[in-house]
This record gives sequence, C-alpha cells and structure tokens, in this order.
Amino acid sequence: MLIAGIATLLLLFLLLALARPSWGGRATPMQGALPPGPTPLPLLGNLLQLGSGRLDHALMELSGRWGPVFTVRLGPRPAVILCGYAALRDALVLQADTFSGRGAMTVFERFTRGNGILFSNGQRWRTLRNFAVGALKEFGLGTRTVEERVLEETACLLGAPFDPRRLLDNAVSNVICFVVFGSRYGYQDPEFLKLLDLFSENFRIMSSRWGEMYNIFPSILHWLPGPHHRIFRNFAELRVFISEQIQRHRQTRQPGEPRDFIDCFLDQMDQVHKDSERHFQEETLVMTTHNLFFGGTETTSNTLRYGLLILLKYPEVAAKVQAELDAVVGRMRAPSLEDRGRLPYTNAVLHEIQRFISVVPLGLPRALTPDTHLHGHFLPKGTFVIPLLVSAHRDPTQFKDPDSFNPRNFLNNEGEFQSNDAFTPFALGKRMCLGAGLARSEIFLFFTAILQRFCLLPVGSPTNLDLTPQCTSLGNMPPAFQLRLVTL
Repeated sequence: MLIAGIATLLLLFLLLALARPSWGGRATPMQGALPPGPTPLPLLGNLLQLGSGRLDHALMELSGRWGPVFTVRLGPRPAVILCGYAALRDALVLQADTFSGRGAMTVFERFTRGNGILFSNGQRWRTLRNFAVGALKEFGLGTRTVEERVLEETACLLGAPFDPRRLLDNAVSNVICFVVFGSRYGYQDPEFLKLLDLFSENFRIMSSRWGEMYNIFPSILHWLPGPHHRIFRNFAELRVFISEQIQRHRQTRQPGEPRDFIDCFLDQMDQVHKDSERHFQEETLVMTTHNLFFGGTETTSNTLRYGLLILLKYPEVAAKVQAELDAVVGRMRAPSLEDRGRLPYTNAVLHEIQRFISVVPLGLPRALTPDTHLHGHFLPKGTFVIPLLVSAHRDPTQFKDPDSFNPRNFLNNEGEFQSNDAFTPFALGKRMCLGAGLARSEIFLFFTAILQRFCLLPVGSPTNLDLTPQCTSLGNMPPAFQLRLVTL
C-alpha cells in the first residue's frame, strides 16, 4: 500500500526531521490547547490512524469518538476538523467573517504564492472576489448566454460509445473558455486538448495519496521520486498557456470595450496602475484565470461524469427524469433554466447526485482571522480548519437516507422539490465557490439536454458498474467507464 511505503520512508527521516523543526507543513501560529483528538506520533501525527482508507471516511469515524469539532495532526501541523452540518453551519455561516481566511495548501501555495482568488487572503481576496463576481455577471454568468453556450456544446455529442471524461471536459471547459477567453475551441484542437490534459492530470494527482502526502510533508516529498513532481511541471505549462492568451488580448483589445474576463481585468489594471496595494497585476490575472479554469472545469466535469455513471447504475431513475422532461418540456425545444421550478423530480435527482458524490469532500481549508470559540472550544487566530463538507451530506439528522442514492432526499411527501440547507457542494459562508451559479446552471442544462435527446446505455452490464471513487482527497473522481448515447 502506498501509504505504508511512504510512512516507512518518513520514519527514516524522523531523526533528521526532529533536528530540523522547519521540515513539514507550515506551522500554525497558535497558543494554548486545541480541541481534543487522537494521540499523535512524532512527525507522523495521526497519519497512521488516517491512512487505512479514504481520508473523509476516516475523519468521520474519528468524529464518532471525538465529537463534531476535534483536532488531528497531519504530520506536524494541527488541523481542527468540522464534522456534521451543525458544526459547519455554526462556524462557516454564523461566524462567516471569522472563518473566512484561506488555510495554506502547499501544493497550491508553491504555485500561486497567495495570488489569485482561491488562495489569497485579506483585502486582496475581498477586492479580487468582488471584481470577479461583477465581471462574470457581465459576461453571461446565470443568463441566457450560458444556456446558448451549453446547447452549442451538447450538439457536439455523438451516438457512438465514448469516454465521457474527454468529451465532457471539452464541453464544460468551452463554457468557461467563452467567459474568460471570449471564444471556444474545437474538440480536436491540440492546444485545447493539451490544456485539458494538464488540468485533469493535476486534479487527479492532487486528489491521490501522493498529493495528500505532499501537502503534509513537502520538504521530504520534494526529495522523493513520484508523480507529485508532475504537478509543478504542469503548472509551469499552464502558466505559459495563460500568459500567451493574455498577450494576445493585449494586442487585439480595445480599452474600455471588454470582450471577456481577461479584457475586463486588463481594463481594471489600466485604471488602478498606481494602486499601492497592487491587487491588479498580470501575475494576479494569470492566477485568477487559472483558478477560474480549475474550478470551472474539473469539479463540474467530474459531477457530470459521476452523474451519468449513477444514472447508468439506476436506469429507472433516468427513465423517470426523461418522462418528466417529456411531460413538461417536450422535444420541440431545449430545456431552459426557467424550467427548473417545473421539474421537481429532475431537480431532486441533480441535487442528490451532488450530495451523494460530494465532489470536493473535504472542502478547501480555512484559517481563522481572529480568536474565537466554537462548541465550547477556544480556537486561536490562525487555526488551520478543515470543513468536512461530505459530513453534512451524510448527516442522518438532515437527510432521510444519507448513505444511499435516493432522490427522495430532496422531495417532500407530495413529490415536490424540497431544498435543504445541509446541501453544501459549493461550501458555505464567505468562501463559497465563486462559480456556484455557473456550475448549477451547467449541471442542470447539460443533464437535461442529454436526457431529453438520448437514452443512456452502458458498455457492459449496468449491475457491474462501480461507484467507488478512483481518487479521493481534494476531489472525488469517478472510475473510468464508457457509455453509448442513443437518440430517443
């Protein structure tokens, strides 16, 4: 097992690491006691207790003993875990400002250096987020323009067997391409395919044990061979690609007449070139563009792929969705966002897919901006916090059937759609996903456009389909599968 092999190598470094306390993850500046948790080992922390299976499952099991707020040590770094909807709500919603800091993840920090939206903090984060929200709305976020882009991409789907990873990555990424770059790519464009491969491979490696261990022991993993080194080679190529796009925009733009997000950012750079805070710089644009692509492609594409796999596994659910679409929308026009309120079962199925798979199970880490108290525990400023989003989705106090795929989790007794505050695929509070609105629209429009036009057929027996994630940690990725789309 990979985790055992890495643990053995780490033990060999133990004496040297103890002699150099700066090794490992960045220490959290804290004083006093943190919430109780399992007893850690020197250097390894609670790694052995967390390494027997999926990290999210292991943390939920520990919560059964230590409660909804407890501490584990990921190597030398203490992390406070929030488990269950009540703890997540009490922290991220009721103390939204206090929990609005971004906790450092070494794999991203090495690349972004605190730049961009996802991993910036303080005034820079607030300024960039407010700007990005406004710019994305200007270029079609949540409007009919998104519907047009999605329909254009679904028209590229074919009836032959295909690998949904490649095709859905292409389709989803082209939507964000239109918003950020002002244009789409052909599905056979080698530059586009290379871009998607870089994002996909990084998401996969960062969601693997190698990515997990790099974030915990960066100074040690830096010297060990393994696939984690490809992350930074890929980041370098992505930086070059995005920088080239920015230079093309500089050469063709008309100041004050933005065509897309990059033009809008360049206009802002012109207006605030004397800004002493230097929030709007080219490096910030590179990182923000990367953040938008990474967040706007991989998580949505994985949700769509996982959803198709689930519907192959449960063809009776797909049939009920198609019957509802036939009754409400028909086949003479495409589904629109306005139809959501008239499609309660379809809406419930799409929510249940997102709840069941929890595509980002641990969420992105937070850091406390001031001292606070939570559930009777004192948490000092700077505390590294992991909001276990999957624990809200599996909370038996919030969902009727949390461990099974069951659309009735989002339906009342009359069969009407019923929302649930514990539905948190896009996180909670001030650090809620910037592209949540776009992702919701894409998930609804892609699924309904596909199911309105096609019957989903597995390549092989549906009873043999495995829903176990291929990778976990940063993101849950579905196992590889193929399907055939047959026109209805």
